[in-house]
Amino acid sequence: MENKPIPTHVGIIMDGNGRWAKAHGVPRVMGHNAGMQAMKKIVKASSKLGVKYLTVYAFSTENWKRSVEEVSGIFNLIVKYVNSELEELDENNVHINIFGDYSMLPDASVKAIDKMVGRLADNNGLIFNIALNYGGRDEVVRSVKEIAAEIAAGKRAADDITEDDISAHLWSGSAHFDVPDADLIIRTAGDLRISNFLLWQSAYSELAFTDTLWPDFTEEEYASILENFGGRERRFGGRNEETK
Repeated sequence: MENKPIPTHVGIIMDGNGRWAKAHGVPRVMGHNAGMQAMKKIVKASSKLGVKYLTVYAFSTENWKRSVEEVSGIFNLIVKYVNSELEELDENNVHINIFGDYSMLPDASVKAIDKMVGRLADNNGLIFNIALNYGGRDEVVRSVKEIAAEIAAGKRAADDITEDDISAHLWSGSAHFDVPDADLIIRTAGDLRISNFLLWQSAYSELAFTDTLWPDFTEEEYASILENFGGRERRFGGRNEETK
């Protein structure tokens, strides 16, 4: 990957845990457990490859529609992840942000997340954003509500609102965690959509899709996708010099 640009911010839709479990004849929660193992590897690979920000789609606002057993299993895995990985994350200088309102999760999960975020708060290595109880549309609505409250308080005028103002009040924005827009969005498991993930922040993101189920996603495939990104020409709505 020498001399090729590395995406500063990578977003990943970690899809295919359920299909992996079905293919292996195990409960769906075992697929999520396998997915967690894959996530651990990609976090390490991101630091190694030079990615500065990694955002993963862990649990969407729509995932509450799944079975109680599956949702409970996912939340239990959060506690397991914190207990097993916190020391190593700290040793590797990883900083964690949560995109989404996780206060609705079970108390054990909330306490585990609070413990993890607090422990890693001063780290300045890889910025690892976990989108949890997150939805892109919900995020924009929250941003608008925060701005509306400022207008109601007389702190700003409605006519003065800009795109930068809306961006600032997203979970990724300067009013919260100050994370740049995504350069690259990766989705595993074959579906060709972004499913309400980083809708505003992905306006000019490059997209990469793979048929690989998330638990089978390897550091090598990840590195290959990043290398492919390095060969793309990003024009952000403009034209390159040859076509001007």
